[in-house]
Amino acid sequence: MTSQTDSRLEALGIKLPAAAAPAANYVPAVESRGYLYISGQIPMGPNGVEYVGKLGQELDIAAGQAAARLCAINILAQAKAALGDLDRVARVVKLVGFVNSDPAFGEQPKVVNGASDLMVEVLGERGRHARSAVGVAALPFNVGVEVEAILEIA
Repeated sequence: MTSQTDSRLEALGIKLPAAAAPAANYVPAVESRGYLYISGQIPMGPNGVEYVGKLGQELDIAAGQAAARLCAINILAQAKAALGDLDRVARVVKLVGFVNSDPAFGEQPKVVNGASDLMVEVLGERGRHARSAVGVAALPFNVGVEVEAILEIA
């Protein structure tokens, strides 16, 4: 039987990838006291790392939003791997987006909207969340965006 969230993903034309293995000594998700904490996800696509570079240099806002959207898809893949069913997500509590930014770039919130918008598209009201959008000097593999999440689970 297909869950409501899986049906929504299908309607949006989104196929979740296999959850990526961690790149270092950490776990991709931790369930604790009714919450699922998802480690930072980068824009890993079917052909490997995508959206490499700094916002305000090699990447523009549209590319940054696409990178953030891909990060959010990978968050959902990690949640599904951890929970088995995305209908267990009662609420996206918080997203934290890290944007690899040129020092003069100040549009981090617009970039992280790519992740926020995806969560609402897929989860509806359950996808509305608190958020931080932070500019950083560098990210792993020189990706443009990394996003982590805190999810309330049922």
